[in-house]
Amino acid sequence: MTSVPIPIPSRTQFVLEGIKHRILTGQLTPGQALVETELAAQFGVSKTPVREALKTLAGTGLVVMNQYKGVTVRMVDADMAREIYDVRLLLEPEALKRAVRRGASLDAARDALTRADEATDTAERSLANREFHRALYLPCGNPLLGRMLDEVRDQAALVSAVAWAASPSWEREAGEHREILRLALDGDADGAASALHAHIASFVRRAFPPTEAEAAAEAAVVAEVAAAEEGRE
Repeated sequence: MTSVPIPIPSRTQFVLEGIKHRILTGQLTPGQALVETELAAQFGVSKTPVREALKTLAGTGLVVMNQYKGVTVRMVDADMAREIYDVRLLLEPEALKRAVRRGASLDAARDALTRADEATDTAERSLANREFHRALYLPCGNPLLGRMLDEVRDQAALVSAVAWAASPSWEREAGEHREILRLALDGDADGAASALHAHIASFVRRAFPPTEAEAAAEAAVVAEVAAAEEGRE
């Protein structure tokens, strides 16, 4: 019986993963120019796979292609961060809730958490944290929901890399991760989802605090909702 050969990744895929890794671990910073000839030399390939890789990364939102400025790593601002994390807040806790309710295995999440705790550098820890979150939502039972979260995963990691560079909060987040996993392993779907929601929301608020006007608007909405609930009672 002959074994099935393992496909060798294409040059484009090799370059794509390499550039993505550098962006998401902070080796390439927002706004930094990505020059085809330089990248081709670094990866030992022609400019063609580099060009194709950059086009793909532009489609995922990690880089920006400009006719005059060339290709650069996408800049991160408060509006971008809040848009991405708003999607996560809407989808990720629900996906975790479904995964817990269907009794899905969370061994991958436990392993990722261990790798994050044992990481010796920020790049390794960042990648382990990404895998932890993915391991929570992927077994939700709805492949489309998983793919939707995968689509924003890299952009969320870019936001995280920028935030961690400015103000590291690894230990706090590690503790929150452990609590989320504990609740999920205990079968507390609602509790795990609530803890995950709080974890995601608190991160983006710390990294990109709302302006005074935004904070006032949020407070007004909360007060309005509270008044409406009191009226119903």
